[in-house]
Amino acid sequence: MKWAVVLCALVALSECLHKMPLIKGKSARETLQEKGMWEEYRKRFPYNPMAKFMQTGTDSMTNDADLAYYGVISIGTPPQSFKVVFDTGSANLWVPSIYCNSPACKNHATFNPKQSSTYKYTSQTMSIQYDTGGMTGWLGYDSVEVAGIYVSSQIFGMSRTEAPFMSYMLADGILGLAFPSISVSQATPVFDNMMKQGLVTQDLFSVYLSNEQPGSEVVFGGMDPNHYTGNINWIPLSSESYWQISMDSVTMNGNTVGCSQGCQAIVDTGTALIVAPISVLDTIQNIVGATGNQYGDSPVQCSDIGSMPDLTFNINGYPFTLPASAYVTKAYYGCRVGISATSSQLWILGDVFIRQYYTIFDRSNNYIGLAQAA
Repeated sequence: MKWAVVLCALVALSECLHKMPLIKGKSARETLQEKGMWEEYRKRFPYNPMAKFMQTGTDSMTNDADLAYYGVISIGTPPQSFKVVFDTGSANLWVPSIYCNSPACKNHATFNPKQSSTYKYTSQTMSIQYDTGGMTGWLGYDSVEVAGIYVSSQIFGMSRTEAPFMSYMLADGILGLAFPSISVSQATPVFDNMMKQGLVTQDLFSVYLSNEQPGSEVVFGGMDPNHYTGNINWIPLSSESYWQISMDSVTMNGNTVGCSQGCQAIVDTGTALIVAPISVLDTIQNIVGATGNQYGDSPVQCSDIGSMPDLTFNINGYPFTLPASAYVTKAYYGCRVGISATSSQLWILGDVFIRQYYTIFDRSNNYIGLAQAA
């Protein structure tokens, strides 16, 4: 496949971008609210957004009911298709298997290793802990197709059990795009194999998220200038495990509302909202007139959005501003601030932030690039 990279070098770069279209479907929250089941779900599966970043010997993830973006990949020969979340907050690829009897596996696509002529068995097991359950399974090797890129001998997980809340998730599995250091069982992540096998022209990928259908995509091996305007601001990583950066401060109306002494933030496509310390969310709620509820949500009047102040993240000397129309999420049931609280001092800049800023994840230089989304 390296000949394809050489060919790309001889033609316009835009013609060789490997684009993975992302579908923005209904989130689990929206589906459950329509069915009148949201309050019951929230009681059974309380949301802890920091769970996936607290390593305890096994990978950790959380039940994010607001995730809505997924893409379709295939595994095996002939190909078996799966909807996956492209998650920069984890490092493993895993999908359900035919050997899983959990309810979550009964309403999702499952991988059948017996139907793939290129599958290679291993005896390695894997376990991913969730704050309200877990996923257990084993590892195998097979060919994986992502955005027209064919990765050979990719190690991936197949679930044997899955946490109950996953029955309500739209995607079948997860494709992790973080660093190998956090990978369960030291399994090589998909993008690392793309780089090792010479399948991408540049050792980076970029993410564009839109509220519109279609339009959202992950670009492997490059960036699409049609998705951003102005300059790209490059920010060095402060940690090379997650995509973690240093922030200077967070302001509203010119006043600091958080991160006054500097703080750390993880840029994560696998977290739907922005996650901030509890005290910061309290301050923001007071400023915008939100009323917190028992589920950690911050409802606001949709008619007030036009009068709410901007929220600015000051990072590496650059201001990255979100108008209220970006940090307030709208749905048929009303409006709410797209920020969740955590007891940690670590911030997560999730999809609410990424929709406003085209994000480039550069592995060759260990930088994140941010540019105003077009």
